[in-house]
Amino acid sequence: MRATVLLNRGGGAVASDDKAATKAQAALAGAGIAGNIELVKGREIAQRSRAAAERGDPLLIVAGGDGSVGAAAAELAGTTTRLAILPLGTLNHFARDLGIPLDLTEAGALIAECTERRVDVAEVNGRTFINNATIGLYPLMVIDRQSQQRRLGRSKRLALAVAALRTMWNFHAWRLRLSADGGEERVETPLLFVGNNEYRLALPGAGRRKSLEDGQLSVLVMRSKGLPGFLAATVRALVGIPREDDMAQLAGVTELKVDSGQQRLTLGIDGETVTLDTPLMFRIRPRALRVIAPPPE
Repeated sequence: MRATVLLNRGGGAVASDDKAATKAQAALAGAGIAGNIELVKGREIAQRSRAAAERGDPLLIVAGGDGSVGAAAAELAGTTTRLAILPLGTLNHFARDLGIPLDLTEAGALIAECTERRVDVAEVNGRTFINNATIGLYPLMVIDRQSQQRRLGRSKRLALAVAALRTMWNFHAWRLRLSADGGEERVETPLLFVGNNEYRLALPGAGRRKSLEDGQLSVLVMRSKGLPGFLAATVRALVGIPREDDMAQLAGVTELKVDSGQQRLTLGIDGETVTLDTPLMFRIRPRALRVIAPPPE
């Protein structure tokens, strides 16, 4: 089997392990897959993925984390090119929820089996995401974290911890108007979460998805209670005893419109930040992406 293999040369995997490309190459070779690792800039992944789809390549392998995988998925969704993943990211949310092994040798063997699944992706204002998009405190925290990493050279974990503390110190809420399934609601919230399929909230397994094929958005709206109330509500959600006034969950949503008094809003999308014009139009794209992954349980 031959395939194009993309690895973000500026990603965290390469930065933390100068042998990442060699390990990825060995995992694929051990599974009988021929393909040279192409070290590309992060912004080039979308371009290379689009070219693979336009050529009609049957398979594209991405060695990286959610950012790299998401950039490729955005271009491959709706095409016949299948996406395979060698998980080299910090968290690997998408690969994990697909049941892809985090061990590279096992992941390579899975790719060689060529078991195809069709899974959902979501989008906002035409921008595809594979995990989730958020409005409110989280994007501010990501901006702070990235700034620290760029200016001070801090590790991702340390920068995230500092950013979380500063974001909580500047806690406030956003006024939004939500429209879904013919209904409309005005909310004041510190965090609006829109996920590609339903996320588990309680431990163990918080932040995981049981399915990526249910064809719906997961919409969570945290109630505005001030910082102590927000933190208490978060803890109650994690231990599985939320109160009705902690958050609102909109079930079975396939399209969501989010409007604001602001002309533009900053969102956190799959761990990165982007600023988009309002209104924001979210929608699910059922089974639009072909991936190499174990069959769903």
